[in-house]
Amino acid sequence: MDYIKKQLPDSLTKTGGIMLAMGVLILIAAFIFTPQRAFFDYLWVYLFLVSISVGSLALVALEYLVGATWSTPFRRISEILASMIPYLVLLAIPLFLGLHDLYHWTHAEAVEHDAILQSKSPYLNVSFFTARTLFCLLLWVMFFFLITKNSEKQDLDGDPKYTKKNITLSTIFAPLFIVSITITAIDFAMSLEPHWFSTIYGVYYFAGTIIAALAATTFASIKLKEGGFLDSHLGKDSFYSLGTLMFGFNVFWAYIAFSQFILIWYADLPEETFWFIHRWEGSWKFVSLSLLFIHFVIPFLILVGRNAKTNLQLLKFMAPWMLFAHALDLYWLIFPTLFKGNAGFGWQELSFPLIVIGLTMVLFRFNAEKKNLMAVKDPKMQAGLDFHL
Repeated sequence: MDYIKKQLPDSLTKTGGIMLAMGVLILIAAFIFTPQRAFFDYLWVYLFLVSISVGSLALVALEYLVGATWSTPFRRISEILASMIPYLVLLAIPLFLGLHDLYHWTHAEAVEHDAILQSKSPYLNVSFFTARTLFCLLLWVMFFFLITKNSEKQDLDGDPKYTKKNITLSTIFAPLFIVSITITAIDFAMSLEPHWFSTIYGVYYFAGTIIAALAATTFASIKLKEGGFLDSHLGKDSFYSLGTLMFGFNVFWAYIAFSQFILIWYADLPEETFWFIHRWEGSWKFVSLSLLFIHFVIPFLILVGRNAKTNLQLLKFMAPWMLFAHALDLYWLIFPTLFKGNAGFGWQELSFPLIVIGLTMVLFRFNAEKKNLMAVKDPKMQAGLDFHL
């Protein structure tokens, strides 16, 4: 192993900081001129950041659970991406200020005259919503610190006990992650249209979350390898499984999406079909068709071959593509509540890419400076570097 810790370029912070500042200014302007739309834009940003950060922690836990060796060189990258989790607590505050603008079920006068909302009020009420959100956030923060601290301690002495501790922690975290990410999907996204429900909505968001985390880890790893920041023995074969997982979870996402659609279409119940009808009206039809091709058809055709998964240039292109696809998916889930009949994309939505990319760049460099980019003394590291198909 010839890994030597190097300082990431200052341009990462400078460029990211400029993008973040521009995005925040646009969002502030949106709050001034179109406050309700601004809250929807912020929700879009927040759920995407949850996908990348919490999804990355889930990947770390999964790697410990299955005892994978090929993923060891990439695990620290996922840990650094997960370091955004503590900031999610502060970033959630604006959402609570906008609950009345976002969620119809927070309007007491609406609940008073709506039998469906009354039946759901034991779950859909501000107090319980807040409690569930705090539970999820504190759960993620706690396991993030516990797992990553053990990983960093292992860098000092290489003691296998830290791996065993993280396997135990990951065993506990895995089911809690599934529950918490389902709660997040239902509370923040599905309850935007409280008359509608889907029993597999949480699984749908879970699939997108893992895809986003895999794509972010893949892109960051390739860029760092190209810059000479990772071990030179890390070959293209090591990226094969990242590409395979990204491909596999994308097929899983498509399967869940189709299952949700076909069950509702076949039952043909008005209280369920209206959700899809809203997404097939006006220009939303174009967004729906675009999502099908951008999120599934094109990635499937490109990544289905074995050689594609070891082609770093192709993976470097497809990883941002999948991140864009997940962003489009979240847009498709969130904004039909606000834009009835036709999709809307204006200057307000420019805040999304600027804030997401800028904040990720700034926090990645900030947290990467405090630790190695590779788990240098993990007992499985050499086996991971020696991995060949």
